[in-house]
Amino acid sequence: MPDLLTSDTSRREFMRTLSLGAGGALASSSALASPLRWLAPGRKLGVALVGLGKYSTGQLAPALQQTRFCQLAGVVTGSPAKAAQWQKQYGVPAKSCYDYQTFDRIIDNPAIDIVYVVLPNALHAEYVVRAAQAGKHVICEKPMATSVADAQHMIAAMKKAGKQLSVGYRLHFEPHNQAMMRLGQTQAYGKINHLAADNGFKFGNDTPWRVNKELSGGGPLMDMGIYCLQGCLYTKGQVPVSVTAKFTPETGTGYFKEVEAGLSWQMRFADGTLADCRTSYAENMPGRLRADAASGWFELEPAFGYGGLAGKTSKNDGLLNLPNINQQAAQLDDFAQCVLQNKPTRVPGEMGLRDVQLLAAIYRAAETGQLVSTKDAGQLIDRTNAR
Repeated sequence: MPDLLTSDTSRREFMRTLSLGAGGALASSSALASPLRWLAPGRKLGVALVGLGKYSTGQLAPALQQTRFCQLAGVVTGSPAKAAQWQKQYGVPAKSCYDYQTFDRIIDNPAIDIVYVVLPNALHAEYVVRAAQAGKHVICEKPMATSVADAQHMIAAMKKAGKQLSVGYRLHFEPHNQAMMRLGQTQAYGKINHLAADNGFKFGNDTPWRVNKELSGGGPLMDMGIYCLQGCLYTKGQVPVSVTAKFTPETGTGYFKEVEAGLSWQMRFADGTLADCRTSYAENMPGRLRADAASGWFELEPAFGYGGLAGKTSKNDGLLNLPNINQQAAQLDDFAQCVLQNKPTRVPGEMGLRDVQLLAAIYRAAETGQLVSTKDAGQLIDRTNAR
């Protein structure tokens, strides 16, 4: 896949978007959906959540009670008890509650415009493709897929359907991280020389699919480390040219028989900037994103959580003294407006594919102990077949 920020045109468009406060369109649009059918005054776009796990229950459903342009209109779950609970709690009509066998009937439900896939990573591709075939726009939770081939298939299916595909990169809609993009890419403190990011927690097996390689595609890199990857890329505004990496040793918990307990990696950018990143399921990390530049530094700590984000700079200029918002509500409303106005999402499937390629490069570097070029990341062996 080509570097999405190397062309002058792409960079100018990205900076124009940043200057408008939009936070960073890192990829050009693909085939966009045809204009949405006429909406009655005050009608919100209907969102169906596919998978009613912790993220849907704790974050997305509450966020959909605060959105201006969309609303919870359906659910997909394998648990009849959960379906009944959501009908009672959120007023979801029984006719808009599906299981995984009846999911395809969603094509006949005009109340649902957007499908949000919130399933274990390895299931993303199947349900994005099925949603596309049902004629729905889609948000897919990160990471977009567990293989490059799956990510490419998802994009192709959405293009064929003429619908929009967005990745659940909520921090592109969050003020502190938007400020990191702006400060880094406008070189407000001069050229960035070094980036650092960490993100991790002590895994307690409350979501066992995360350490099941078949379902997750990998360990903390796929879950928590992708925030570090994203943070460095959108702060720098470039894609790295190479990566080195190493796995963290097993911790003795017995959880990490199929996936890594932790991983550290270093990315090198074309201008020599280095980014050092760490992620773990065996260590509680602060969740930090820091940039050291020619005339100062700026950082967020914590940087990646659902709330409580805070930042500071070497100049005490207050540029990171910003409000915390409901990130998921902002993300959902932005995508609804993209659909309504027939404009590209700033976090498209192409960005998700790029990141799947980079994750594959990091795993390959850790497995071989060698420097891996990311210029041809799409040619790497998929993580699912790596070992």
